[in-house]
Amino acid sequence: MQYRRSFAQGATYFFTVNLAERDHDLLIRHIEALRISFRKVRQTHPFEIIAMVVLPEHLHCIWQMPEHDMNYPLRWALIKANFSRQIPRGERISDSRKDKRERGIWQRRYWEHQIKDDLDLKRHVDYIHINPLKHGYVTRVRDWPYSSFHRSVKDGLMTLDWAGEIELSDQSYGE
Repeated sequence: MQYRRSFAQGATYFFTVNLAERDHDLLIRHIEALRISFRKVRQTHPFEIIAMVVLPEHLHCIWQMPEHDMNYPLRWALIKANFSRQIPRGERISDSRKDKRERGIWQRRYWEHQIKDDLDLKRHVDYIHINPLKHGYVTRVRDWPYSSFHRSVKDGLMTLDWAGEIELSDQSYGE
């Protein structure tokens, strides 16, 4: 089966990107390296980050691509490579990755969804911001430091108590 990606110039996309080893916490342990990687790529290949959350082993984000550009695969390749270069070696590396001289930090593929309309955008932004709560990392969205939620509050788009507070025992759902 051949996977087909959606490409449209200037489109808005939701992404989920995972580490190869889902039991690691590299993304938050090396959050500054991830931030540097994003900044570096955005300098040479601009895009707007509408919303983003970084969890220990995966991240979700929404990007608005420039008007005449749709090359998000290049941007992801550069972000992943830049981050990987900043992280000490030590991860498990499969034989197929060794043969291609690849690190074993990231899953090769990622999931993308082209945002269709304002309601679709709102639902995906909400999904991003609620994700740390959903995974049980915090009981209030505002307590997760690696989220664009804080920017949304500062910009007046959301309130600090958005999504309220949950008891840990209330988390009967998972990803």
